[in-house]
Amino acid sequence: MKKYFQFDELGTTYRREIIGGITTFLSMAYILFVNPSILSLSDVPDLPAELRMDANAVFVATALAAALGTFIMGVVAKYPVALAPGMGLNAFFAYSVVLGMGIAWQTALSGVLVSGIVLVLLTLTRIREKIIDAIPQNLKLAVGAGIGLFITFVGLKNAGIVIGDPATLVALGDLTNGNTLLAIFGVVITVILMVRNINGAVFVGMVITAIVGMVTNLIDEPDKIVSHVPSLAPTFGAAFTHFGDVFTTDMLVVILTFMFVDFFDTAGTLVGVANQAGIMKNNKLPRAGRALVSDSTGTVIGAILGTSSTTSYVESTAGVAAGARSGFASVVTAILFVLALFFSPLLGVVTPAVTSPALIIVGVLMVATLGDIEWKKFEIAVPAFLTIVTMPLTYSIATGIAIGFIFYPITMMVKGKAKEIHPIMYGLFVIFILYFIFLA
Repeated sequence: MKKYFQFDELGTTYRREIIGGITTFLSMAYILFVNPSILSLSDVPDLPAELRMDANAVFVATALAAALGTFIMGVVAKYPVALAPGMGLNAFFAYSVVLGMGIAWQTALSGVLVSGIVLVLLTLTRIREKIIDAIPQNLKLAVGAGIGLFITFVGLKNAGIVIGDPATLVALGDLTNGNTLLAIFGVVITVILMVRNINGAVFVGMVITAIVGMVTNLIDEPDKIVSHVPSLAPTFGAAFTHFGDVFTTDMLVVILTFMFVDFFDTAGTLVGVANQAGIMKNNKLPRAGRALVSDSTGTVIGAILGTSSTTSYVESTAGVAAGARSGFASVVTAILFVLALFFSPLLGVVTPAVTSPALIIVGVLMVATLGDIEWKKFEIAVPAFLTIVTMPLTYSIATGIAIGFIFYPITMMVKGKAKEIHPIMYGLFVIFILYFIFLA
């Protein structure tokens, strides 16, 4: 085992890897409860039952997708990187595709499956790296920041901090409402934990908020903590039942968005974790192909089980900081996700007031990329700004990406920099123009 995971070469031990794997799990365990809440649209009242995904089944799908994806990453790529359904991608799935575009969640799952299969093929043929290189760095950064704002807006809305208003579109909510106050408490306590660099701060913040909610009778106490694993039947294989419905213009844009966000989430996370772990060699990722295939395979597995795109988690850096250096840490994290399957009764205490602080804080982390955008270049600032601002204002990640990718070639050509635009960007320009034409 030590030889396979290169313990001696990496200067690590079983103890360090186990502690690192546990730390990574605690840092991202919040997804087990946030993902079912988002995909079941628990915060949307008066929604027909057939439009909601079964929260218990999504919980199982989330845990299994995370466990299998992380295990493959650890054993095949030998990276201390954990996978789970991605934040931002799940919000796009639920709020933009299902709620906004009116697409059945089964069809949306089919789109996730197609995106995963295409990503596997693109990775095996090494085209994935070429597409990543074709997208300007500034737009990559803008997409990440825009998704951060979108997630934060969803969190504020779910918490009741921001509400709809017929005169101003949005307004400040009722801050005397018990659940809104609980959510605000959750934000404050999570911020304190983050500032103090507490491992698993987001997850710990959710636990504390849930406990306070039960003490104040805002949340019902669970009948039990440990139970049998819920049925996966409501979501398992649903991606195949509506597979023929993905061949539409709307779904083409949806699939491209799933792929695009997964593209850069994974690339950025792998580089960041590898740098921190000292795995990079000559500024290159060793076994990069294996890592990318592992990530894409996780998306395929997750779609079949019944969840949105599975991707590499930047929270893996917490595990690296705690000592993880090899894929063995990922194996430890995977085992913990399997054990988490028996804690489904806790889903009942994870209300929107408990999950909203997690969404808001994750949004804060994602907008950190704003500082790296070249704002002084107007031809860059315009598409970047429009990408970022239209995501929360149109309640659609896809719309933000489309508008940014349309304006980028325009501003660059007017500036006389047409030769700097990759042909792939011109192709995306045409696709997104057609998207808005057909949407109209």
